[in-house]
Amino acid sequence: MSTAPARVIFACIHNAGRSQMAAAMFNLAADPTRARGVSAGTAPGPRVHPVVVDAMHELGVDLSGAQPQLLTDDLAAGAAMLITMGCGEACPHVPGLERDDWPLQDPKDRPMEEVRVIRDDIARRVQALLARKGWARPEGAQA
Repeated sequence: MSTAPARVIFACIHNAGRSQMAAAMFNLAADPTRARGVSAGTAPGPRVHPVVVDAMHELGVDLSGAQPQLLTDDLAAGAAMLITMGCGEACPHVPGLERDDWPLQDPKDRPMEEVRVIRDDIARRVQALLARKGWARPEGAQA
């Protein structure tokens, strides 16, 4: 009997920066049979910030086709965990849903050097989450 992978939602306001980077890095490093990341925002922007696309491209991750999506109560209700990134009270509260807040700066309109710092902070947090939950991709497994 197999169980569905845990769904982890990464949420910020516009779903155009932090949460997009976090979900992409999570999905690259997570064992897809154990967990899957999804990103969403409380007020989705029209597109992922170009500087974020460029910063992730430096790591070989293509976010050029990523589309911001709305964080809904239904999306949150089916999740195992909600990671918020600066959306404060705008993020939904779902009783019984594990929630963590990562206080990260919004990369919008920041220079590339600052976006890299934010990106690398997110990468560290993602790795720590995967290790803590036992969701990391097995050594040598391809993404």
